[in-house]
Amino acid sequence: MIKVLVIEDEIKARENFLGCLETGGFKGIEATDGYMGVQKAQEQLPELVVCDILLPELNGYGVLKTLRQEPTTAIIPFILLTSNINRAEFRQGMQLGADDYLSKASTEEEFLGAIAAQLRKREALKEFYTKKYKRSEIKPETETNSILPSSQDPKIQEIFDYIEAHYQESISLIDVANAMGYSKCYLTNLVKRQTGTSLHCWIIKRRLAAAEALLKGTNYSLETIAEEVGYFNPSHFYRQFRQYRDTTPKVWRKIHRGY
Repeated sequence: MIKVLVIEDEIKARENFLGCLETGGFKGIEATDGYMGVQKAQEQLPELVVCDILLPELNGYGVLKTLRQEPTTAIIPFILLTSNINRAEFRQGMQLGADDYLSKASTEEEFLGAIAAQLRKREALKEFYTKKYKRSEIKPETETNSILPSSQDPKIQEIFDYIEAHYQESISLIDVANAMGYSKCYLTNLVKRQTGTSLHCWIIKRRLAAAEALLKGTNYSLETIAEEVGYFNPSHFYRQFRQYRDTTPKVWRKIHRGY
């Protein structure tokens, strides 16, 4: 049975949410404050956490930040509960890695619908990583090994696998963070700490390696190559190529093709 942790200090609200979970066929786990919520999340590893923002001592943002910093709980979907929220508070929660916000006055249908949506998202991500990713075939003379390193850390390998599968889609740090279920801050620190290079740089390096293979092995225009490797704006491609290779794509092609 799918476990959902509800962290709520108001008895009536907590009992209401637990009742909704029972109706929806979930196993509800309850915590009456932030510290207890963190402990139960770490011990029981629920499939999802629903947490009130206004909690005594450790509030909902503190709970979220703590769980996102721990490898075992970092990818658990997290929904914040609120009676009223302004734009600044909303952005704070999203930057910390919240997946959704729910009003404490939500109906049972809205509550269960929000939970179902997050669980579907998580299941889709799992499914993605259980399938073999088949890259689009290109001409043999343009094939190149990925410059992304292999890692014994499954979290890092998962991140690099995602980049390898999607670098041609103009992905950004936010896209990778959302796909992995991490906050931008946690993801940035994790990759930098483990590899010594920022995630942003790894994406650029992967794109430029693919671009070099196409520059050398095809007669594609520079605009086409830019699009093929994930740049919607050719000017952005030119700037990054020059920044990382100290020359332009056109000159690089001439040098490596011998004309």
